[in-house]
Amino acid sequence: MNTMTAAHRTLPFDTVVKVTSLSNGKTVTVRINDRGPFVKNRIIDLSYIAAKQIDMVGPGTARVSLEILKSVPNPFPLAIQVASFKEEVKAKRLQTDLKQRFAPVALQEYESSEGTFFRVLVGQFKDSQEAQAVLKMLRQENLDGLMVRLDK
Repeated sequence: MNTMTAAHRTLPFDTVVKVTSLSNGKTVTVRINDRGPFVKNRIIDLSYIAAKQIDMVGPGTARVSLEILKSVPNPFPLAIQVASFKEEVKAKRLQTDLKQRFAPVALQEYESSEGTFFRVLVGQFKDSQEAQAVLKMLRQENLDGLMVRLDK
């Protein structure tokens, strides 16, 4: 929230992006450190401090352009998070189903302010191209997902 970071659906983590507000021309430079936004027609979620710098805090959204300034290769393996459940039994059920077609399929326990969640993760990929290929196969089975780093 208080660092110059942002969430993007597909850009590699640690990519440095210049975001320009199309309404006022103000710019901010951020590092991609998260996945999102998951709202239709939005391309990036800025941290509070970054949004404040381009006067986007009041309205909450703005039309922006992105310019990639620096792309850093991801040193961590990637996986596809297919789902997240509060009930471990539901996560295990999906894990068992996916293991018939994908490997590896892991469960990862995650503590959040809303309690414990059980993430279902598919694969362990060295780069986003490998992960994207599996994500395409998952989508053919009407499953969606997002790339996550396995260092977290």
